[in-house]
Amino acid sequence: MTSAPEDVRTATRPSANAPARPDAPAVAGAEWWRSAVIYQIYPRSFADSNGDGIGDLPGITSRLDALDRLGVDAIWLSPFMTSPQKDAGYDVADYRDVDPLFGTLDDFDRMLEEAHARGIRVIADLVPNHSSDRHVWFQEALAAAPGSPERGRYLFREGRGVDGTEPPNNWQSVFGGPAWTRIVEADGTPGQWYLHLFDSSQPDFDWTNEEVRSEFEDILRFWLDRGVDGFRVDVAHGLIKEEGLPDWFPPADSNSMGGSQTASEPVEIDEFEPAPTEFVPAPYWGQDGVHEVYRAWNRVLAEYEGDRVLCAEAWVDPLPRMAKWVRSDEMHQAFNFGYMFTDWDAPALRRVIRQSIEEFGKVGAPATWVLSNHDVVRHASRLALKAENLQGDGIGPNTPGLPDAALGLRRARAATALMLALPGSAYLYQGEELGLPEHIFLPDEARQDPTWFRTAGERYGRDGCRVPLPWEHDATAFGFGSGDASWLPQPAEWSTLARDVQAGDPGSTLSLYEAALRLRREHALGTGDLEWMPDARRDLVAFTNRGVTVVANTGAEAVPIPADAIVLLASEPGIVAGGDLPADTTVWLAA
Repeated sequence: MTSAPEDVRTATRPSANAPARPDAPAVAGAEWWRSAVIYQIYPRSFADSNGDGIGDLPGITSRLDALDRLGVDAIWLSPFMTSPQKDAGYDVADYRDVDPLFGTLDDFDRMLEEAHARGIRVIADLVPNHSSDRHVWFQEALAAAPGSPERGRYLFREGRGVDGTEPPNNWQSVFGGPAWTRIVEADGTPGQWYLHLFDSSQPDFDWTNEEVRSEFEDILRFWLDRGVDGFRVDVAHGLIKEEGLPDWFPPADSNSMGGSQTASEPVEIDEFEPAPTEFVPAPYWGQDGVHEVYRAWNRVLAEYEGDRVLCAEAWVDPLPRMAKWVRSDEMHQAFNFGYMFTDWDAPALRRVIRQSIEEFGKVGAPATWVLSNHDVVRHASRLALKAENLQGDGIGPNTPGLPDAALGLRRARAATALMLALPGSAYLYQGEELGLPEHIFLPDEARQDPTWFRTAGERYGRDGCRVPLPWEHDATAFGFGSGDASWLPQPAEWSTLARDVQAGDPGSTLSLYEAALRLRREHALGTGDLEWMPDARRDLVAFTNRGVTVVANTGAEAVPIPADAIVLLASEPGIVAGGDLPADTTVWLAA
């Protein structure tokens, strides 16, 4: 068994006795975020401290010990800023305050302090593409005249057709329906149209406006001054729109966020060739002008001590193009959606892993890995879907090819064990460590995602992956809060997946995650180098990283495990040296 470097854990996660944050930047190339495991918290669904059925900041603080035991390096909080909550906080009305639903700024400061005391860093979600229509700027724009500075902060345009009755172009909202809404002017007459790539309550900013750019740099400083360790940037590819706002006719297989959707791979692929794509950027996604914005943000973060991080939610294809977001003077990380949506297929996985490491490495950035988040079907369900499912559609009772739950969980455990052995940074989504599946049979009357309403129920949306967590199997709301209800109803079968049921069970998904994160630290896999095993079977993903051999079997037939190997970790119980590695299983071995 390969020995780990001494004090690997303290090298990657400060102990409780360490300063809240290093006072000086790390050596270039050794920053914490290059190998970190970052846990996404969706605040309204994590833990409820006051019994109102909605999670909050004190609830997060009360459960930090569980995350410390899990072994994560940082937490990323989905939006908690002041919002009317028409899109679960991604419609921000005040970027410098906490929504009363989640607590106060004092609650945030305490949560941050407690997280830092445990060596856990905190990343805040920032939503710069659009604000809420309740934002003071948008209210000022509605009250002002066409062409005014107030309207210049957003994208107001005159309509087309007779008397401006048609939208300025044919763009469609990510949530369904037109991306333009016409206002009524102060004198009661029909007026201009404003752009909203998402819900009509989320008007897009005009990022060619210097006042907008200055405002967001000040917002960055507000939260950096409070001590946050960085920002996950929502819709990081959407800020700049093509000049003239031309009409757009997207390819049939593009997903709602502008990338090409990975469906089933062909049986025969050349893993040494880039993944095929005919991606053509929409005029509102991935425009080159966004890079100037993030260079300025990079300079803002450089004003602060320690290694602060910017992570882009940039739905951009292909990987070489995505890598532009993480050049040395821009973002530090970008979510690897190409990896997320790759099928459970060894050649396809080898190709995306190989290309990710290569393309991110060319610009000096770490590869990132992710399997689930608050916008996609949980991978415990997605990996067993029997039909194509575009991002943003969600799944429900009428979805074609509903997953086999046992197969989905087995593949999810194997996929996670594979991901956590890869060099670079990994993101986990709350509840995946419990093996939570998508809540498929959520009652229609309980759904809250704008996609569900804007498509008249044709697309289920994202509620199924946002259901509050089960903490205690026999408590009201499974321990999510002290009240009887949760803002989205939890399925009864989640009682068997509650954290207290899984804690201490060596065969549980929770124990698998805890063991994988511990071994990842001990062997410093996040900072390692991947070496592919020669002559491995086509249906295996097999490599070594810092002396650990990792084998994921995506095929239908079992493969033998060498008798002289030491099994460090297996995604299923009962895997031993000299035995077999069954289908849909991953193992870590030491010689």
